[in-house]
Amino acid sequence: MPKLKTKSAAKKRFDFTASGKITAQPAFKRHNLRKRPQKMKRQSRGTMILSESDVKNIVKYMPYR
Repeated sequence: MPKLKTKSAAKKRFDFTASGKITAQPAFKRHNLRKRPQKMKRQSRGTMILSESDVKNIVKYMPYR
């Protein structure tokens, strides 16, 4: 069997924690920030843990982690 390729976009955007969870940057934090509430901008700092429904898709993109 040939090796499976990792999606290049996924390896740039997602990281795995030691316990196997996936972290990512929150969305909607690039531009047009004047329209966003201050609470949303504050809560979007740093990284977040993805939900289980999103993890199922990401794991397919990164077969070897």
